[in-house]
Parts: sequence; structure tokens; C-alpha cells
Amino acid sequence: MKMLFNEVRCLECDHIMPADLFTRHCTQCGSAWLDARYATDALPTNWPDILHTRPTNLWRYRELLPFPPDFTFVSMGEEGWTPLVSAAGLEQEFKFGVAQNAAGRIWIKDERRQPTGSFKDRQAAFTTSVLKAQGIKELVLASTGNAAAAYAAYCARAGIKFWVFLPSSVPAEKMRELALYGAEVVKITGSYDEAKKVATDFAARRGIYQDAGAKSIPGKESMKTIALEIVEQLGWRAPDWYLQAVSGGIGPLGVQKGFEELYAAGLIDRIPKLGIIQAEGCAPMAQAWEQGLDKATPVIPDTLITVLSTGDPGMAYTILKHATDRYGGAMTAVADGDAFRAMRRVARVEGLSMEPAASVAFAGLEKLLESGAIHPDEQVVVNCSGHTFSAEKHALEDRHAFHLQMSATAQPQETETPGGYSTDGLVAALEQLDEQITTIVIIDDNPHDSRLIRRLLMRYKNYRIFEAHSGPEGLDLVRQWHPGLIVCDLTLPGMDGFSIVQALKADERTREIPIVIVSAKNLSSEEWERLRSHTQSIWQKGNFGAQELVSHVVRLLGDEIKPLTVSTPSQKASAQRAPEVFGDEQRPRILVIDENISDARLMRRLFEARHRFEITEVHSGQAALDTLKQFTPDLIVLDLMLSDIPGEELLNILRSTEQTRSVPVIVVTAQDIDPALRTRLSTCADSIWLKGAMDRSSLLAHVEMILPG
Repeated sequence: MKMLFNEVRCLECDHIMPADLFTRHCTQCGSAWLDARYATDALPTNWPDILHTRPTNLWRYRELLPFPPDFTFVSMGEEGWTPLVSAAGLEQEFKFGVAQNAAGRIWIKDERRQPTGSFKDRQAAFTTSVLKAQGIKELVLASTGNAAAAYAAYCARAGIKFWVFLPSSVPAEKMRELALYGAEVVKITGSYDEAKKVATDFAARRGIYQDAGAKSIPGKESMKTIALEIVEQLGWRAPDWYLQAVSGGIGPLGVQKGFEELYAAGLIDRIPKLGIIQAEGCAPMAQAWEQGLDKATPVIPDTLITVLSTGDPGMAYTILKHATDRYGGAMTAVADGDAFRAMRRVARVEGLSMEPAASVAFAGLEKLLESGAIHPDEQVVVNCSGHTFSAEKHALEDRHAFHLQMSATAQPQETETPGGYSTDGLVAALEQLDEQITTIVIIDDNPHDSRLIRRLLMRYKNYRIFEAHSGPEGLDLVRQWHPGLIVCDLTLPGMDGFSIVQALKADERTREIPIVIVSAKNLSSEEWERLRSHTQSIWQKGNFGAQELVSHVVRLLGDEIKPLTVSTPSQKASAQRAPEVFGDEQRPRILVIDENISDARLMRRLFEARHRFEITEVHSGQAALDTLKQFTPDLIVLDLMLSDIPGEELLNILRSTEQTRSVPVIVVTAQDIDPALRTRLSTCADSIWLKGAMDRSSLLAHVEMILPG
């Protein structure tokens, strides 16, 4: 097989560079907007026949891809060659092609069939393959959802540590799905464009490779395969239109490139028109195109379809606008409601369940048909970009994501500073993130002891801490999260602490992780020596002070301990020494905050029925703050309808206060929750329950999951 990849061109300054798959920046202007170019005139005349002998996968079209013949790919075995489905039901709905009595005028490129359920698997497979070939071990990405899921799966497959930065509007179920793959999820209280800014600074601070998306060679080349498949599936004919819903635009950028290369090779007789569809609440491309502008003005996203919430498309719009100028096409926006109706229509008449982002494309099809932009005798391919996502809601604890609160000084400012951010505010947020990404795994069969150690540590530091209550569970947590430190008991069910230490030290992936033993077991001299050579320290429960252990752990992590402010002699004594509480069967404490006394009593009785929780109820926001001066609960149940301090404001206070920022908060309220409020609450609350629709047994099961006993 002859490789036709012959040069790399900079899309900003037109500088030509040698054909190198690993090129990241233009050597002349420094731009990351690069294109792989091919000697299409050297493509074999019998290329379509050659393809019939090859597997139907993502790498079928090797001559027009930038990979050398011996390149090793990261694969799930199912990428590419997704079905091209004739949409007879939609044709009948729209009376499409009736004048010519023509069938097969609307086709659906069913990208739902990819391994993680979206077209982004193409991009993730190409990119992780390139990174693995370069020996890159960590990757940073900002995403609105689909790319994050695809990259999380393929990074897991490739053994690459994956950091993903998401805006707070991304559903919690999607975040849990990412964490299930082992991704490090960082949730930004802000927009996608703000998440991109924080991700860029994070990657720069830590020297981690950041995905370049549409700018990079792998990104566009992966999406090009969609065009190559469509043409082959249509019998080496090009459709009249290709439609796709877009956020940043990487899909149509690659697809357009594929059509152009096939046209240059003489394999198709025309280049299809592009239909670029956006959600009305985030439509910078459609707005700029309607005004005839070459550059899009950034917008602040305001759409329920969060996957399409890219407010600043940058150069992607300019490239796509030039394509529509040259070959024809249109850019338009559709309302969220129209997209949801299109979703129901396609499910009803075609039997295809799709994500809201994909339904935007089908709503755009209807709009372009009604306007006359698409004629009934034209052939259209619509990208069904992804399936309705699913995620295991209960497979992970709610600490699957880091919550990075952007302070007021870190929010976009009307200044000339790069990115519109206050440097001090951004640095403070990133320092906060540095602390949060430090992970500790505590392995102790007594949940009260593990919770005590966790609470002690989190009084001083906002570490992310996971607890396991058996040996096998603890070993699995360590291998999943690769923590900065392990605190381990010795007497454990399923696998004792000695065996855990031995297994960790025998595994090259975990042998360097520091281990601190905290146990009530009386050790023989032989056991002591056996542990001492493989652990950082050994502590016997009941024989040390709490602050002493915390200081030791913080120093092992290369950190500095923050002084703990105590206001009373009893609090000071408790902070200094608390050995007697290990092994104590203390009941988890729940604080119920509800102004409606009847509802508060009902909630109290619900939890007290299990005889294992200690309940405190208060009936105002100020009473809650006063109560929190006396103790720190294990869980807070909060109503939003408080007359003295609004519930949302109180929730923000709880999350900004060191004492309670890590305490789980469940919102149980009768207040109407609109989408905007739900989005704001989801950044701080662990779950939201409506009183009128609440199933008590489900709520109790949820609390049992948060507070295992």
C-alpha cells in the first residue's frame, strides 16, 4: 500500500511542512490549525475495488489517511462503517421526492452505532492512537459531553490518564459515565468556553498534553471517514446535501475535507452542500452566516441542549463559511422545542432514539425544506450524531467530579486581559483544583473509623477521599483512581492489609504509592519489620492524636497543613486528640433544614425509623448556621423555601464554608425547579427531590447509599 500523505499545511498562513502525523504547530506562525494533504492524483484507479477486500472499519481508507503502514491503532473493534439508513418514514412525513416518485432521498448516517454511542468515537480512536504512538501518558480535554465519553473510553483502552473539564450544565449522569471509565472529571461552574480556558491553563501548569480538537490533524482526518463511507455506501455517488448539528464544527470540517479529496481524485462528480444547524440559544455560526460575516461573534450559550453549547467557534466558522460560499449550503438555527419535537418524530416514524443534539439536525432539515433551501428532488444525508446516553447512576459515589467554583474575580471581565479572566482569580481557582485532585483511598472494614479519618483530613484539606470496607474493594479503588496516598487497616474481610500491601508493591502501576497503616492490631516484631520496609508509617488506633496523623499525611503528600480555627476549649481538645473514638459505633448525623415543621418532623421520622441515624432538625437558615457551630453533620437535607435566608443562598454558603463544603447536601423541596435553577443547584447539591413527587423509599435508599453503615 502506497501512502499518499505528502505534506502538512497551516490553515492560517499557508506554510507547507513535511508530511508528519505528529506535527502540532506551524513552524512559521505557531498556529495549531493544521491540515494533512495527499497526492490524490496518485490514488489507484481501481481503489473502490481494492476497498472491497478490506475490513469495514475506521481504517479502511488507508491511502487517504496519515498513518504509516505499520501503525498500531487503539480500537474497540467496532469503529466506523456505521449504517446509512434510508428514511422512508421522514420522506413520507415531509412529502419529499413525491414529485419524482423517488425513494431514497433522505438518508440517515447512524453514528449511534459507535462503541460509546456517538460520532466522537472516530475522533477519540484517531487521537488516542497518535498519543499512544508518541508515548504520551496524560491528556486534558474540555468538552460538553460526547467527546468526553468517547475519549474517556479510548484513554482507558490506551492506558492514558484522562482529565476532562466540563461546564456545570453537563448532566450528572454523563459525569458518572466518564468517571466509570476512570476519567478525572473537573466540573466548572461556568460556560464551556470558560471550561476550555481553565483546561488550557491547567494543562500548561502541569505540562500535560491538551487535545487540539478541530485544529489538529487527527481530529479532522477522523471525521473525514464519514464522507468516505457515505460516498461508498451510496455506490460512489455524492449526495446533494450533508446536514449536521454543530457545536465547535469538527464534524463538518472533516466531512467537507473528505468530499473535496474524493472530488480531486475524480471519484465523485460534485461536492455536497453543507447544512450547518445550531440550537437557537447558542448559534454564533448561524447568526454570522445570515449577516454574511467571515468571523463569528462569540455568544453566551442559553440552550437546554448542552452538548451544543460552544459560544465561540473561532476559525471553524470561517472555514465552513467559505465552503458554503464555494459549494452552496446554509447555516440556520432551530429552537430547543423544535429539536425535541424532531426527536419524537424520528423515533415515531423511523424507530431511532437519538440524543437532543442529533435531533437539532433533523429539525434543521425540516426548516431548510420549508424555506425551499433544500429542493424535493435533492438527496440529503443527515448525521444522527449520537444515541440517548445512559450511565450507571449507582456504580459510583458522588465524588466522581471535582467542583471548581470560579470566584467573582475569576469570571470573564470586560477588560483586555487574555481570555477575559482575572489572573489572581484564575490562579486561586487552579490552586484549589491542585488540592482537590489529590486523591486518598482509605481501606478500613469499620465504616465509622474510615469516616473519622476522612473527616479529620477534610477539616484541614479539600482532598478527594474514597473509602473501601474490604480488601478486594480497596485494591480495586486504588487501581481505578491511582491515589496520591493510601491509608490502610490490617484486619479486613476478603483480603487482609498485609496481602494488600504485597499486591500493591508487586504491581508497577501502584508500587510507588505511599501507604500509611492505621490499625488496632497488635503487631509482632516480625510483622512490624515486614510492614516497615513497604510502608511510610504504622499507627495503632488509640495511641495517637488526630492532628498528629493529619500533619503526617499532609507532609507525605508534599503539602502544607492549614491551621484549623477552633473557637472553644472543647473543640480545641477534640482537634488535638481523639484516639478514643476509633472503633466507636457512632451513628451518622443528619441535619434537616425545613421551615415547614410538619415536613421536618416527617423527614425526621423517616430517617429515625432505621434506628441508625441521629437526626437534628432546624426550621430556619440562621438556626442551621448556629447548629453547624456545634457539630459537623454527615449529611444535610435542605428545603429551599426559607424565609430568612433563601435556600439557594444557604446552599452556596455551605459550599463556600470549609467546615461543610464536603458534606453531602440533598435538596428536598416543594419549590418549582425550572431548568436554570436545576442547573445552578446541581453544581452544589448531591441530588434534588421534589416533595410532591418524592418516593420515600427511594429517598431513604439514596441516603443509605451516601451513608453506608
